[in-house]
Amino acid sequence: MMGKDGKLVPILTVLAVILGIWYVSVVWLNAPFEYDQAKRNNIELSFGEMVTNSMSQKRPVLPAAHQVFEEIWNTTVLKNITSKRSLIYHAWITLSVTLLGFLMGSILGILLSVGIVYNRAMEKSVMPWVITSQTIPILAIAPMIIVVLNAIGFSGLLPKAFISTYLSFFPVVVGMVKGLRSPETSHLDLMRTYYSSNTQLFWKLRWPSSMPYLFTSLKVAVAASLVGAIVAELPTGAVAGLGARMLAGSYYGQTIQIWSALFVAAIVAAGLVIIVGIVHNIVLKRMGQLEEQNARGAQA
Repeated sequence: MMGKDGKLVPILTVLAVILGIWYVSVVWLNAPFEYDQAKRNNIELSFGEMVTNSMSQKRPVLPAAHQVFEEIWNTTVLKNITSKRSLIYHAWITLSVTLLGFLMGSILGILLSVGIVYNRAMEKSVMPWVITSQTIPILAIAPMIIVVLNAIGFSGLLPKAFISTYLSFFPVVVGMVKGLRSPETSHLDLMRTYYSSNTQLFWKLRWPSSMPYLFTSLKVAVAASLVGAIVAELPTGAVAGLGARMLAGSYYGQTIQIWSALFVAAIVAAGLVIIVGIVHNIVLKRMGQLEEQNARGAQA
């Protein structure tokens, strides 16, 4: 009943607290509108009526949880997935950009990390720029990147995928550099005593040792890629995608629509992280590292 290691009760407790705070905030933020409407219409509004009304407004400042979940149900289960009002349709558009950007960012991050580890000049010249790139606000450069790429003939998913790539390559670079440098000196010396080449050192020692670091970085990168995809949809005036759905909701004051799109984005991000985690476990198990990692975790 309590779940593995008794973790179910704490999780449910935290969720209950979050929901409680949410509903209190709903009443607090939406109450001024209800009192103002009652005053305009010369109606005596009781506290109970105010609470009830604040949780059922069409355009609330903060929608109640049941309103958000009802909107998600109506725009997923009760809508055809090809409909432009379906959140599944919009989620698929955003997911396509996310996966393309994640793939490009992962490949770029791995290539850069290999160059940084094996080339001293590249480490001194490229690594500072990699770090500096993340200090630039993505909202500032996203419109410029998309406009420039459209001007030279790149349109559709690719310009938005570049924004996802920009956000997702950094954790991969940092994680892989640490992972490729993780083998102990004694292991490297042992390989060299057998006259192993740099290629053999890479594939037999450095690459397997970097796998835990790589997949940990990929979990961060895939979530960052989704954020990049959503951000990329905002300045382009896109009509499809979760970012476009949020933007449309902000134009027309449809806060329930905004929150439902946010929740679906969170669900998509959680699903992607879980998938990366599953692949992580499969890869480590095939490499014989999963049991070792679990043993270290148990000792800790």
